[in-house]
Amino acid sequence: MKKDRAIVILLCILLILTGVIYVDIFGVNAEGEGSASSIKLGLDLAGGVSITYQVVGEENPSATDMKDTIAKLQKRVEQYSTEAIVYQEGSDRINIEIPGVKDANAILQELGRPGALYFIAQTDSEGNLNYSQQSVPGANGEYGYVYVLHKSIEELLENGSILVQGTDVKDAQAGTTRTNNTLQNSVYAVDLVMTEEGRERFAQATENARDKNETLAIYYDGNIISAPKVNVAITDGNAQISPIESYEKAESLASTIRIGGLKLELEELHSKVVGAQLGVEAIDTSLKAGAIGLGIVAVFMIVVYLLPGVASVIGLFSYVALVILLLRGFDMTLTLSGVAGIILSIGMAVDANVIIFARIREELATGKTVRNAIKIGFDKALSAIVDGNITTLIAAGVLLLLGPGTVKGFAQTLALGIVLSMFTSLVVTRYLIYAFYALGLKSEKLYGLGKEGKVLSILSKKGICFAVSGVIILAGFVVMGINKASTGDVLNYSLEFKGGTATTVTFQEAMTLEKANSQVAPLIEEIVGGSVQIQTVQDSGEVIFKTSSLGVEERQALEQMFTEKLGVSRELINSETISSTISNEMKSDTILAVIVAIVCMLIYIRIRFSDIRFGISSIVALLHDVLVVLAFYAVARVSVSNTFVACMLTIVGYSINATIVIFDRVRENIGAMTHKEDLKEIVDRSVTQTMSRSIFTSLTTFIMVAVLYVMGVTSIKDFALPLMVGIVCGAYSSICLAGSLWYILRMKFAPRAK
Repeated sequence: MKKDRAIVILLCILLILTGVIYVDIFGVNAEGEGSASSIKLGLDLAGGVSITYQVVGEENPSATDMKDTIAKLQKRVEQYSTEAIVYQEGSDRINIEIPGVKDANAILQELGRPGALYFIAQTDSEGNLNYSQQSVPGANGEYGYVYVLHKSIEELLENGSILVQGTDVKDAQAGTTRTNNTLQNSVYAVDLVMTEEGRERFAQATENARDKNETLAIYYDGNIISAPKVNVAITDGNAQISPIESYEKAESLASTIRIGGLKLELEELHSKVVGAQLGVEAIDTSLKAGAIGLGIVAVFMIVVYLLPGVASVIGLFSYVALVILLLRGFDMTLTLSGVAGIILSIGMAVDANVIIFARIREELATGKTVRNAIKIGFDKALSAIVDGNITTLIAAGVLLLLGPGTVKGFAQTLALGIVLSMFTSLVVTRYLIYAFYALGLKSEKLYGLGKEGKVLSILSKKGICFAVSGVIILAGFVVMGINKASTGDVLNYSLEFKGGTATTVTFQEAMTLEKANSQVAPLIEEIVGGSVQIQTVQDSGEVIFKTSSLGVEERQALEQMFTEKLGVSRELINSETISSTISNEMKSDTILAVIVAIVCMLIYIRIRFSDIRFGISSIVALLHDVLVVLAFYAVARVSVSNTFVACMLTIVGYSINATIVIFDRVRENIGAMTHKEDLKEIVDRSVTQTMSRSIFTSLTTFIMVAVLYVMGVTSIKDFALPLMVGIVCGAYSSICLAGSLWYILRMKFAPRAK
């Protein structure tokens, strides 16, 4: 690279970085659009809309119908945010909380009235019209048409004009189909699938409409939303509505049919805008902690890696600036789970640089020139970086496709972070180092000179390491058993997993979250003996206190405390039992997604390393880390909340990445091994060569999380503490267990001689 080109590259990188930072801070216009302040935050960080629905027509709906309705509503509201949650309140109410939005009326208008969908015949048994098409003037002066219903739903149900209802629809999806003309053009459509019970009724309704050459109207929430012509009797329960003028309209129709097909009919009871669960303080402290952590990591990288460290710091700040820009650009909702994904990807961004710089130093130690050492260092580090990041990206992709909403939020930010970390490490940092070299910074002293250290005998200690890990994991299961016997739960499950009681109190004056946390929460904790989640309601003195399930005596004690100590009238205190926000469906979806992700990672490792033993060893090391952290949750009684899933997934991604780096070196050394070396020497040397990477990457990531723990509020501490344990455990399993596991499998199941 010539000097002039190096100057241009440096100026371009610095100008682009400055521009991105400017947009992050100030946005792209006077309103600040596109800035960090306009990123959509989750319910835990910024609040959102809370809507409560009441079941109509059934005094005591069954638990099965309630669960089914909640599960379907959850899928519906995730179009607004992957972090939206739906849970049961009392015996016949369903509460929906949607983060990142403030207009409750707009949400209600789009959601409509769940469970109010009917398929109506065009004429009744006597040939009288049930509905007809009427023309209406449009906004541009042209006339359009609408369908008008001539009778009420009650009349139509009585005279048999309604054979099919929303509950008979199993699924509705937007798609495309081919026209019947000779050109076979694609048109948009909605595919309907009926339930087993609804198939026969739908066959009868379509047969009647076909014989009369009529349409079959779909009626929802007071309007006929579609009236397709029926050409044939549909007996297999699979129907299609086409043509539809755009995919957006097809998706809207399909979504409306899905929510109208709920087993229970619901009506809005009330809606409100609720404040953040963690509050402004949590956001401020998290931002400060992130800035301090990045500052410490930057100093560490420069002190340890000298000039390449400077390049990595510029790359790291580019990474952070781009993450902020694209979070807004892709309209992602950022929650505490999303923060976990970003923390992991920051660790991986540092990790890629550490691998590269360690390689450069190794090449310098063999007598290579600085230029050759830089080139060879990047080339040799490429496979480890790509393999480690792709395995984690595979996991993120599977979680994004199969996981529930809260997991998708984590997967989105993780996937974004991985792609950006690879870009900044392999492109930005690379060009910076070459530019520094072209500008005359060529002394070996500026890059650090590596030296061959003593090879550690890791495999000789494998028995001790296995025993220590086994004792820790076994102790965890023992403590879980003790917890189960004493408390009824193996872990300290929070409201998100167990449900509890929501006590709504209306104070005379509006109360901030910080004031409620400092003045009211301690009084509640004295009575209930556990933590309290607090939500304030915008423009109101109403505050919602969510606790573990309360008995009659505890509810009475709370009422007495509010009336006597805080001067609240008893009429303004209301308690309701609430279900867990993490449903059984979400749990099963998460488990399925993790299993599929592990299988996909195993397949990738098998293909890339041509040895299934590497994949098996990686997965065993991964499971070891998860079980150790689970044991920590049990022993330390850390609250298992919705961040538990994000924490475990972070550890999975971190663990697999660290192990892949070591196995990549084992693979490389096997390819270059001589007849004098045996596998034991190869494994020990590979682990020793990558040990600085394992320690330094773990240390930088640990620093980020530790600062978050020191400065964070209680909920953030409950998230950061087990994550720190997982980081330490991940480094330990990579160094002490992974290579040993592969060696044992290789010796027990040696490859066949070719």
